[in-house]
Amino acid sequence: MKKKKRIHPYAVIFLSFVGVILLGTLFLALPYASTTGKSIGFVDALFMSTSSVCVTGLGVVNPSTDLTVFGQIVMIVLIEVGGLSFITIAVFFFTILGARIGVGSTFMLREALNQSSANGVVTLVRKIIVISFTIQLICAAINLIPIIKITNGDWSEAILMTIYHSAASFNNAGFDIFPGSNSMIDYADNIILNVTTIVMIVLGGIGFVVIDDCLRHRRWSKLSLHTKLTLVLTLMLITIGTLLIKATDLEVSWLQALFTSVTCRTAGFATFDMASLSTKTATYLICIVLMMIGASSCSTGGGVKTSTFGIILITIWYYAMGKKSKAFKRSISDSQMVKAFVLLNVAILVVVFYTIVIAIVQSATGPDISFQELFFEVVSAFSTTGLSMGVTSSLSSWNRVILCTLMLFGRVGPLTVIGVVNQNWMADFKEPIRYPEESVIIG
Repeated sequence: MKKKKRIHPYAVIFLSFVGVILLGTLFLALPYASTTGKSIGFVDALFMSTSSVCVTGLGVVNPSTDLTVFGQIVMIVLIEVGGLSFITIAVFFFTILGARIGVGSTFMLREALNQSSANGVVTLVRKIIVISFTIQLICAAINLIPIIKITNGDWSEAILMTIYHSAASFNNAGFDIFPGSNSMIDYADNIILNVTTIVMIVLGGIGFVVIDDCLRHRRWSKLSLHTKLTLVLTLMLITIGTLLIKATDLEVSWLQALFTSVTCRTAGFATFDMASLSTKTATYLICIVLMMIGASSCSTGGGVKTSTFGIILITIWYYAMGKKSKAFKRSISDSQMVKAFVLLNVAILVVVFYTIVIAIVQSATGPDISFQELFFEVVSAFSTTGLSMGVTSSLSSWNRVILCTLMLFGRVGPLTVIGVVNQNWMADFKEPIRYPEESVIIG
């Protein structure tokens, strides 16, 4: 009897994102989605759909002026599906309908949520949906206070704007439909709007597993190593980022420095013009580093992830001291250290490769863009941050498509893409032949 070939779970995850992107493209390409009554075009619709599903925030059309309410609602749905993942949402609705979740679906959920075990993943899915929308609704209710003033008392517009902003904030998408098309620059001193946005970005970025762990245990000693690392590194990165941005750019306020430190880690909102970074090299580099690190695992954000960055720092520190890597009285396995370094190196190689390709294509097909601006755009796309120095709309059609593949690569994760080619996912990998070891000179 011929053995049934099973689809790799990583391939299912990847294809689910592609499917949602293509469906979103069709909806956004409809004339009904554009304020002009004409289609925005396939390439621009593809770019906006990809940016929404990959919760990036880069845009070649302005959602507030170029899209109708229908188009804006389509983007909200795409952002929610992209942030929580199609598989997570589908399983949630299947459980509501009473459908049985098979072993294969549970295994895919485990991979989609970066869990070490399939036990309890269905329960975790229910918690993710409830937690996500509870946080968004609470913050949306608070944001109605400043937003109703922005819309001059227009409640219908205020409610749509609030829901849109909450979805984009919690899912670290970075899109907005505020008047003026200046992201949050016009509201840089609005404390309520800034604070609630920061809260949603951080909660969406620390990861659902961390939130669930904190709600279940509520004591530091009971939290997992992953949760402890995530919380400490998130606080450290926000604090250090705020201090460095303020120190290197005295023109920004402390609130702007704090907001930028948070939003650089894959959210994409801005309270000052990012184009000004062309004359502020130090601040520019700080933003690049924060974007590359990104949010945490099993979250709505991208980047190489805080846990990866933390393990690399710990490994370097203990290697220098000649000791075994550990944190919070727990040892870190060699496989995790290797995985962290592989992920970082793959990320760097991908960013460098895409920067070269996009620079070559842009020089041949579109207006000139400086390396500084282009590199910022590539890092922003890969880390699904969505911040831009104002050159997204200047990209040629070919480069918009290329950037779409980069956003997708960054959203599903390098290890997921690499894992698709793994033919031994159903069993432990064993080398048929073991060769003798030999040292190689390093450094």
